[in-house]
Amino acid sequence: MIKLFERQTRIAMSRVKKKKSPFMYKSYSKKPKHKWIKKRKAAEKRFKCAGFIAILISSLFLASLIWNIFSSGRSAFTEAQIRLPVTFESELVEQGAYRKIVQNSILKLFPYVEDRKEKRDLFGLVSRNAPHMLKEFVTQDPTLIGTRREVWIPASSTISIFYKQRLLEQSKRGGKVTASHASWVTELAKSERMRLKFNTAFFKNGDSREAEQAGVLVSTIGSFMTILICIAMAFPLGVATAIYLEEFAPKKWFTDFIEININNLAAVPSIIFGLLGLSIYLNLFGVPRSSSLVGGMVLALLILPVIVIATRNALQAVPPSIRYAAAALGATPTQVVFHHTLIYALPGIMTGVILSIARAFGETAPLLMIGMVAFVADIPKTLTDPATTLPVQVYLWASNPELGFVEKTAAAIMVLLTFMILINLLAIYIRRRFEIKW
Repeated sequence: MIKLFERQTRIAMSRVKKKKSPFMYKSYSKKPKHKWIKKRKAAEKRFKCAGFIAILISSLFLASLIWNIFSSGRSAFTEAQIRLPVTFESELVEQGAYRKIVQNSILKLFPYVEDRKEKRDLFGLVSRNAPHMLKEFVTQDPTLIGTRREVWIPASSTISIFYKQRLLEQSKRGGKVTASHASWVTELAKSERMRLKFNTAFFKNGDSREAEQAGVLVSTIGSFMTILICIAMAFPLGVATAIYLEEFAPKKWFTDFIEININNLAAVPSIIFGLLGLSIYLNLFGVPRSSSLVGGMVLALLILPVIVIATRNALQAVPPSIRYAAAALGATPTQVVFHHTLIYALPGIMTGVILSIARAFGETAPLLMIGMVAFVADIPKTLTDPATTLPVQVYLWASNPELGFVEKTAAAIMVLLTFMILINLLAIYIRRRFEIKW
């Protein structure tokens, strides 16, 4: 009986092997050759190619912009100086005729210049600030009176640009440089009475009507004073508003109305906040015009909605299990928020706040509406003193047609971009250093 069963089983297995099942022996390694699959893959390749071309074009535009700024502004970090044989005559010093001293020193180098018009062009070789520099030298060292010294004096902006362009082998754009100026500069260069030196005045001086003496120190200090006021107002108010709306506010129509308006305020043009500051802070409350105080208050209004939205997003990213676990251990709602939720959301909050500050640091339009476009040459000592910011300084210099302010504008943009990059790097560091991955 057993042998008969084994025989029937072998016969059945042999029949199964002979019968080829399409499910058992069909190979799925071969790729199906359907037309719609080829079209789909071709469309995917075209989409990837279009994305790569878009990224390449954007990178080229960005690189050209950066190169244009760098090539125009790098020469502003150096200045041309002329070595003059200055005689500090006691009579002229007592009369305060330092301009006459400078003119006499230039004429000693070019005694053959006698025509009045040529003399006027010759005196244009040096900066108009040269008499004030000699006065400072005498004030610091009275022993100079009655002596003769070799003094390095900054050249005028036009002469300085012409000299730097020749040394850097750039284009032959000399601006207002005449043939006489070119010959005089060549003669000074051959006699080793001209040199290029790092332009410390660009970082030590404030705004000036003379391009060779204009600097970014006052605008930089004004920017940081304005940002400090902005942070002091916007950070606690924005974070507190977000905590209340996200953790404590009841879900009612009034709360939804507030949330909608906060989202709308984040998209309002910045100049509208300038008009708001003009009508409320200046006209209603009488805050000093063109001061760091009113500038910081206006920028606080600008970034307040952004801080609220960023803080709410950071609070929403904290898992609900953190809140439930703290409440299960007996913590009150306030303790849950400030001892647990806020601590875990702090990296995201700080990142949003720093990026908001970076936006406020580069704003110009709202500050123009409150009068921070004024000419400010002195460092502001208090929050109510007249001040300006780096973006406004760039705007002022860009509107000046003088050739010397062209390179100063590009150099100021480089300084502004440096601060912006540092602020963004700080935000990236805080996010990666304190970020918690759930």
